Amino acid sequence: MRMFRKMFYMGLGVMSLTREKGEQLFTELVERGEMSKDEARSFIDDAVKRGEDERKATRTYIKEELEKLKNEMPFISRSEFEALQARVTELEAKSNSQ
Repeated sequence: MRMFRKMFYMGLGVMSLTREKGEQLFTELVERGEMSKDEARSFIDDAVKRGEDERKATRTYIKEELEKLKNEMPFISRSEFEALQARVTELEAKSNSQ
């Protein structure tokens, strides 16, 4: 899970880098007079919004896939493990008292 999380955050870092490069490109276009500041700002705002939408969609997809994996694999949750651990402790105590 930690490796998956690192890969996910690396992907977010790449998206941020792309935004920075995009802003740099549009700044250059504005400086050369090939695009107005309003057009550049509008395009950057739209790109940022789409990026946020993509991150949300990616996060939803990842959650759904992890849920599928959890249902397909014989994993137990932390709370299930703790409940089993408490039950074993209870049974041990009963066994030792007899």
